[in-house]
Amino acid sequence: MASTSKTDHFPAENSASLEIGDWVHIDIQTSLDAGELMGVLNDPSVTGAWQEQGRVHLYWPGDRCGPDTWQSLRLALALLGHPDPGSDMTINHLANQDWNAQWSRLVEPVTIGLVVIRPSWKTVTLNPGEIELIIDPKQAFGTGHHATTQLLIEWLQQVVTSSDRVLDVGTGSGVLAMVALRLGAAKAVGEDFDPVAIDCARDYAQVNGFDERLTLAVGHAQAQNSHNEFEPTLVLANLDRHTLLAAAETLCGYAAGGARLLLSGLLIEQRAEVESAYAAHGVYVKTARERDGWIALEATGMESCDGGLCS
Repeated sequence: MASTSKTDHFPAENSASLEIGDWVHIDIQTSLDAGELMGVLNDPSVTGAWQEQGRVHLYWPGDRCGPDTWQSLRLALALLGHPDPGSDMTINHLANQDWNAQWSRLVEPVTIGLVVIRPSWKTVTLNPGEIELIIDPKQAFGTGHHATTQLLIEWLQQVVTSSDRVLDVGTGSGVLAMVALRLGAAKAVGEDFDPVAIDCARDYAQVNGFDERLTLAVGHAQAQNSHNEFEPTLVLANLDRHTLLAAAETLCGYAAGGARLLLSGLLIEQRAEVESAYAAHGVYVKTARERDGWIALEATGMESCDGGLCS
């Protein structure tokens, strides 16, 4: 692509040459799993990732990527046993249209239980009982392809009730909030700290025909937001380890009010740390689900546990 420039090293001046709206695509030749690398990197600014034919591709907004990013990525690769990380990485600077083109060639429909998520240029014949969402790749995370999202979509199909008021913290594309409504929830609020993600989510909501039962708003995981006195009965948090820990007090506050928590975005080995942090606030893990090295947890307040013990 003509608008893509490449370099084989990480000069500090690279980030200064980016224009507003540009993206940084780092291409790594490695056999490592993209999800595991993202978990160790633990950088909430990573907006997309995929793996194909021995390469991992990671994306950052240009204004959130710089020399510290390169160093963190090198360290994460080294911790995972990748030899000589610097020699196998290439930086690409992408304009917005190139970002969309890269994602568009890779995104295929995905079926998770009865939920079918497809881009608008693909058609799918639905089976009886299946529900459909149209999600095109944009600048918001959440096309339903990652294990952390799929774990929660599977779980929602078993737990959502018609009386549920669902809060989706760190909503990204809004896909989890929209799935909850398609499954029969009474109302859903999706919040994300990134206004670009909220703009994308609102576009998706319009394309999929959602009404006033869905609210999408800018908000931070660490702060409880009233949303017109909205009191959730089910809280979804598909976040990274760092954010789940930082938001523990806030999320546990919802649980203290009687809400169930479904937490995702964790590698299996990160469970104990998060579980301990939430237990310190009187919120305990009841059940867990695993997929591809990732884990999702259901947690409730002490009053919801038999004798105060959930495991």
